[in-house]
Amino acid sequence: MQFGVFTVGDMTPDPTTGREPTYAEKVTAEVAIARQAEAVGLDVFAIGEHHNPPFAISSPTTLLGNIAAQTERLLLSTSVTLITTNDPVRLAEEYALLQHLSGGRVDLMLGRGNTGPVYPWFGQDIRNGVALAVENYNLLRRLWREDVVDWQGRFRTPLQGFTSVPRPLDDVPPFVWHGSIRTPEIAEQAAYYGDGFFHNHIFWNIEHTARMVKLYRRRFEHYGHGRADQAVVGLGGQVFMRKNSQDAVREFRPYFDVAPVYGHGPSLEEFTRDTPLTVGSPQQVIERTLTFADAVGDYQRQMFLIDHAGLPLSTVLEQMEILGTEVVPVLRKEFEARRPAHVPSDPPTHATLVGADRDGAHFRVGPRSREVSAEALR
Repeated sequence: MQFGVFTVGDMTPDPTTGREPTYAEKVTAEVAIARQAEAVGLDVFAIGEHHNPPFAISSPTTLLGNIAAQTERLLLSTSVTLITTNDPVRLAEEYALLQHLSGGRVDLMLGRGNTGPVYPWFGQDIRNGVALAVENYNLLRRLWREDVVDWQGRFRTPLQGFTSVPRPLDDVPPFVWHGSIRTPEIAEQAAYYGDGFFHNHIFWNIEHTARMVKLYRRRFEHYGHGRADQAVVGLGGQVFMRKNSQDAVREFRPYFDVAPVYGHGPSLEEFTRDTPLTVGSPQQVIERTLTFADAVGDYQRQMFLIDHAGLPLSTVLEQMEILGTEVVPVLRKEFEARRPAHVPSDPPTHATLVGADRDGAHFRVGPRSREVSAEALR
């Protein structure tokens, strides 16, 4: 099972000091977090994409390329790449190039994002969000899988005899996750192609998460990619830990109260009761996280948000040390002990996809040119 951290790159001032990091400090901090992730034995680092304050990272591939040069083992991903407002041609080019730079240590999570104004900034209409996600991904898949593409759609100019460069490393595209919090059409899209489905699992209760994952699993089996319990699932989550749970609550409360995503709403106690946010001791985090599989079934990737809401870098690095040394080793052992032999323990990686391709198998990458319309997902 893969474990990692994801970040949204927010520039929230530290509520205990009032100090806001500069853009240079925030970008440098993200690199330090990624390097720490590798140092403490985590598997994945993922960065979000935003084009508005209070966020700093608008170009995930630029940051991940820098991180690739400073790491050796860490898998690089996104949380999320905006499939709705990015040109699929640029996505095909940029992530294939990142594949080459990182030696294949890359996958990506596609999503629609949670910032409505981003659509007109890039010439799109939010009312077309699902249709854009469907059409753009159809094209992205073809650009990675076909050397010469002739294509015509609704939202961009046609392509005639177009070849995306560079071609994917070893002619194998990056593995794709489809990220969604509440949109069943996205779970359907992931299932249709046999891709991974990632539920952010931060803002909603576990019952909602379970319903979304169950839909994806059921449709994954329907489309003939394998048994429902073999579908590739990832979950998010958020934690803050100290040796003593009371200390964790006391230290994290001022950051929670001003968080740009969930601050100024339910209390910390209400949020930790009703969502997967866990603030307490490492043992409490272990016990809470282990319950996720009871709700959604055995899954392949667990990601944690740990640097949100103005937390200083020194605190974030401490949190990662606890995560890597006290929490994840126990979770690995416990999750694998309960996993049936026929259920994959890890998501596909570049190495396993290349191996499957050489063996003549199709490791959940679906047909080469299979397309689906937005109407088919409704």
